[in-house]
Amino acid sequence: MAKVKSNQPTVLVTGGSGEIGSAICQKFAQHGYAVIVTYQSNQAKAEQLLEKLGEGNHSIFQASTTDAEALGKLKDFVTERYGNLNVLVNNAGITTPVAHDNLEGLSDEWIDKIMQTNFRGSFAMVRSMKSLLTQTAEEQQKASVVVNISSIAGIFGIGSNVAYCASKAALDSMTRSLARVLAPQIRMFSVSPGFVEGEYTKNFEASFLENQKANTPLGRFATGTDVANAVHALADTLTFSTGGIITVDGGRLLK
Repeated sequence: MAKVKSNQPTVLVTGGSGEIGSAICQKFAQHGYAVIVTYQSNQAKAEQLLEKLGEGNHSIFQASTTDAEALGKLKDFVTERYGNLNVLVNNAGITTPVAHDNLEGLSDEWIDKIMQTNFRGSFAMVRSMKSLLTQTAEEQQKASVVVNISSIAGIFGIGSNVAYCASKAALDSMTRSLARVLAPQIRMFSVSPGFVEGEYTKNFEASFLENQKANTPLGRFATGTDVANAVHALADTLTFSTGGIITVDGGRLLK
């Protein structure tokens, strides 16, 4: 595959075919980015997203963020097909609902899976793509950007389970640490939504959801588009910022 170098900016979104990831991919495509979407198992869904992105040098690639060999192949693919990477969005994540007081219900297996995907996988992506992001920044004389999709659960300590909250807190800490050492070539952020309306909210009873909305000053849940708008703004507008934890929660943390 011949390397194609151009001035077109490039974004890689892990777990891109999910609700939030899909919105992020479409937002960047609308603003002229070549979009690389990674998926773990659902190729059909990734292909459907690829069609939605329309014309452009977009692509999908199967790679688990916990598989070092797959990430090496992903880096080679990005290098050969695009030659540059401007934005990395670490969106891949997992969880399972377990009440916080049910200590026995949160198995060691799930704790390990959540931490491996939500924290280690995001770190592994930065480690894998660091040289490409740095090279792009130096060639284009503009910092590359990494955005970790976190959650207010990492700040609030309230979420689908204790391990999930801990994984997002770890992700936020990683954002701050790497923002310090990877500057000025790479800018780092966490984007932390509250509840995001969609498939996930269908797991909860209507009364619970209404209570959550009542405790959100802006009176509604976030949408995937709200999250995508924040991610794109960090990449293209807030160019003198790094290391921030940006909440997209409608003010939920104020309650």
